[in-house]
Amino acid sequence: MKFTQRGAVAGTVLAGLACTAVALAPVAGAAPSSGGAAAAPAASAHAVGAAAAARSAKAPATAYNNACGAGYGVVNSAPVGSAGTVYLTYSATTKKNCVVTVRANPGSAVHMTASLGLGTHTRDVVDEGDYTTYAGPVYLSAPGQCVSWRGEIAGAVAGKNQTNCAALAR
Repeated sequence: MKFTQRGAVAGTVLAGLACTAVALAPVAGAAPSSGGAAAAPAASAHAVGAAAAARSAKAPATAYNNACGAGYGVVNSAPVGSAGTVYLTYSATTKKNCVVTVRANPGSAVHMTASLGLGTHTRDVVDEGDYTTYAGPVYLSAPGQCVSWRGEIAGAVAGKNQTNCAALAR
């Protein structure tokens, strides 16, 4: 794992769990992906078009930084107050979900988290520490299951419970 882009690093990193995951279709309000293949199946092309239109009308303040790696595209996001944005991404290649929390204005290290879990559990996989730019990435597979995800920046918390459920890949 590469820490040079994050600045100060403290805490524990739990990443790279190997399993299989569901193919997630983008949802309304999700940020557009910068690079990477689309994770949506052909059957959801109409939903993808509607989600893209909704994204352009309501884009988050902080851009996704591609911290999850090549092939991961944003499928959901939530603003962490005015401090930044937490992103849920998915890779059709690796079949994994990934979460990263990105600060809107990097600066001195503050407490940050990126967490991802199955069902209602948001602490299954967590990166937590004092960072200058972003927390994560954390990876989890969730074949046919809902995921819950969270991000925290200096006490401000955001995320969503039981989202991006799909029984498309088992």
